[in-house]
Formats: sequence, C-alpha cells, structure tokens
Amino acid sequence: MAPVDVTSTTQWMKLVQHQLPGTIAELFANEPDRAVTWQVSAGDLWIDYSKHQLDRAILTALLEVAKAMDVAGWRDAMFSGKPINTTENRAVLHTALRAARDTQVFVDGADVVAEVHRVREQMAHYAERIRADAQITDVVNIGIGGSDLGPAMVTDALWAFAHPRLRFHFVSNVDGSDIARTLRHLDPARTLFIVVSKTFTTMETLMNAHTARAWLIEALGPAAVPAHFAAVSTNLDAAADFGVPPEQVFGFWDWVGGRYSVASAVGLSVMIAIGSHAFEDLCAGMRAIDQHFRDTPFESNAPVLLALIGLWYVDVMGYGAKAVLPYARELARFPAFLQQLDMESNGKSVRRDDRAVSVATGPVIWGEPGTNGQHAFYQLLHQGTQIIPVDFIGFAAPGHHSQDPQIAVAYREHHDVLVANMLAQAEALAFGRLRPDSPHRSFAGDRPSTLILAPALTPGVLGQLIALYEHVVFVQGVIWGINSFDQWGVELGKELAAGILTEVCDPGEADSDRDSSTAAAINWYRRYRAAD
Repeated sequence: MAPVDVTSTTQWMKLVQHQLPGTIAELFANEPDRAVTWQVSAGDLWIDYSKHQLDRAILTALLEVAKAMDVAGWRDAMFSGKPINTTENRAVLHTALRAARDTQVFVDGADVVAEVHRVREQMAHYAERIRADAQITDVVNIGIGGSDLGPAMVTDALWAFAHPRLRFHFVSNVDGSDIARTLRHLDPARTLFIVVSKTFTTMETLMNAHTARAWLIEALGPAAVPAHFAAVSTNLDAAADFGVPPEQVFGFWDWVGGRYSVASAVGLSVMIAIGSHAFEDLCAGMRAIDQHFRDTPFESNAPVLLALIGLWYVDVMGYGAKAVLPYARELARFPAFLQQLDMESNGKSVRRDDRAVSVATGPVIWGEPGTNGQHAFYQLLHQGTQIIPVDFIGFAAPGHHSQDPQIAVAYREHHDVLVANMLAQAEALAFGRLRPDSPHRSFAGDRPSTLILAPALTPGVLGQLIALYEHVVFVQGVIWGINSFDQWGVELGKELAAGILTEVCDPGEADSDRDSSTAAAINWYRRYRAAD
C-alpha cells in the first residue's frame, strides 16, 4: 500500500475529463427508472441517491478511482488490526468495539475483542446497578470532544428508550457557566458523575471534574466521592487519587479515537440510560453496517457510494460544504457529532507520505433538524449563490412510538407533516420551479441531496447511521491519501494556551516575544481582570 497521489492515477484523469451531466431534472427525464436504480439498502437504511449531479459514466469513473486507490485493501487492513494510523503507528479498531463475541482480532498478540467484551460486562454490571438504585436521579457525563459529543448525541437520540427515573447531563466546555448551569438544580446526594478522560489529564475535563468534586464534598463530605463518581480512563492511579474506586474505572484503548469511541466505555452514560441490552442493539446496528461495508460490491456499497458522491462535489464540482438535515428532533446533536467525525478526521492538508495534498479534503459539515431549519438557512440552500449538497434523514415512525403507542397515535399528524416537509424540500431543491414573471420567486433547482430513510429511530438504526458515516469518512480519507485517525491540528492551540494562561493571570505586561495582537489582547484582559 505505497503512497499514491490520487491525481496522478489514470482513473482520476479520466474522471475529471468527463463532461458534466445535465441538470437533475434532465437526468430524470433521460433515465425513466432512475428513482429505482439509484437507490441502495444497508441494514434497515434505505438510501436514495438519485437526486445528484451524476450520470452512470461519472459514477463508474468514481468507482474506478476507489479501486485504483485500493480502498478495499485499506478497509481489510483496518478490520484486521494493522497499524493504518501511520503517524502514531496504531491500529484503528473502532469496528472491534462492536464485533461479535466469537470474533478474533489480534493487536500485539492479544485478542482485543475478548478484552472489549470483558469491559462491556463490567460496564453492564455497573450500569444495571445504577439503573436499579432509586437514590440516583441524575447522571452527569464530564468529557470533551468525542468523550462528550458521542454520548450526548446518542443519549438524546434514544430518549424514548431511556430509564424514566434518570436525567442525563453533559458538561464539556471549560467555560464555568457550563458546569454551573448543570449543577444549579441538582441534588448532590442523588447525582452520579462520570469523568471521561483516557489519560485523566485532559485539561477541560479535569477542571470540570474537580469543580464537581468540590461541589459534592461541600455538601456531603470527602467520604461521598466514591459513591458518586465513576471514570472512563486507562490511568487507574490518577482516578484513584481523585477518589474513584478501581471497580468503577472503565478502560479503553489507544486504537480507538475519541470520535469513534461511543461503543466503548466512553458510552457508559448511554448504557446507563438505555440499559445493557439496548446498548448491545446499538452495537449490533454498527456491526450490520460494518458487514455491509466489508462484503458488498462497491457498486451497491452504501458507504463507498456516498463517499464517492461527496468526493465528486468537493474535488470536481468545488462544493466546499455539506448540510446534514435530520427530520427528527431526537437527532438534533447528530450534525455536531458528524462535524467532529468528518472534519477532525479528514481536515488534513498533508498526505500519509508527508507531501501536500493536491485536492481539497473534507467539506464543512453543518446542519440542524427539520423543520426549524426551513425557517432559517433554507433560503440559502434554495436560492443562494453557493450549492450545498444535503443529506436528509427521516423515519417512518415517530421517535417516541416505541415507549407509548397511544402517544404515537396522538402525534401521528405531527409526524406526517414532518415527513411531508422533508420530501418536499428534497423535491424543491432538485427540480425547482421557474417563474418568468417573478425572478424573486423562481427556484433554479439542480441542488443535490441524498435521502436516508429507516422504519424508526431505534438503538440498532442509530448504530447503523453512525457506522455508515464512519465508513464514508474512511473511504474518502483513503482516496485522498491522508491519515483520518490522528488529530495533530488540535495540539498547537492547546500548547500555546498553557503559556498564555500564565501570562493572563500574572500582573505586568505580556511577554514581549508574543505577536503584537496577542500581547495587546492579553494586556486588555489583565486590566479588566484586575478590576473585577
């Protein structure tokens, strides 16, 4: 798997020489069965990718690029535990987190799947104990990045499956208002904190954790800490010094990146919310898409197809953004989750061979749930000068259907209106409507979108959605020749912040070695901090 610049391949050269297809409306007119042939199923997901600026010749050329860049070889290397995270010389095995118990994947001679299930059992024992403890009413997850976005998104998405007694809170920002607002209405005697930090040294997480600990001790005394704190970390000594008993510390591994870790012990809050059996369903959903990605020919492989469509827009059409618009209030945090997944993974400008990339990598990912967005940014989607491809996500049944059928019936009209709006927006973006008498009311159309539908937002379906997008990001990273599994771009700011922190807290003038803009800002802050 020697490094290759995708633009140097004959397959890429053939791709960019293709004539652009007609409008989406013309593509449908010229291909009467397009709505039937441009769709694919993966697990419970039904995916319609017919409303794209692609014809069969271009799609075939894109598939040839994927084959030329050995996507299949890199995929198999990832699943087998080879160290494809080249800058850190690590395996990439989030797929092992949801592998079946009888699967074996070895890293450094150890079967990691067996260890995953051992930790899962430890989690399940603790989670079920908390769920049965009537004393606990509130669970606060303290983490940042993937240690926050994944658990927060999944817990919110699966609220209909959550324990009715328990409320869940997620603290991530080092801004003191985040934890202050959370603690304001909580009862220390009825609150459990989960501190999620692999090394137990993450600055923001530890600052919030110590604030929570001090709040608890003030109310209940130091002896209460063990009963009210758990940790997700590999640093047993630091967790013990904090006051967390070893049986309440849950480990995970350096072959799991934070943004890929929700199926690990990072998802402890999720397991407490929905129970160990539903957590297994979440993992099974991920596993179903893993199997689809491994076994399905590229021509009908959902992650491969969606990755190639995205690559076409970023690198050939020059569309630098993608909107993810779930028509389900439960998925309000899903765009933010995908934002980290995609932009932290593929926001790179250097290839695995240390050379600069020669194509654009990674779109800006953003979005909000429908129908709220329709009254905000959809104006730009329909009539703006930028074209932004869209992923619409919807469900046949309301999110709350599983817990209370009577409520589901009562709110069916709401859901029908919701789904009608989603389908209308996809149609309007693709086909538009011209008004020669009023250009202000004309819609040019030809705005691409993917439609992803499922019967209901269950734990299994949510797992399928997560894994689908994980593998989309992976395929694109392979083709661009980048390492999708490091995140060095977050390091410099953290390093500089440590030095600036000393300066902003000390009297006197800022370090003369600083640039004049930063020095002026430090001095401004010092003056107002001193007057506070």
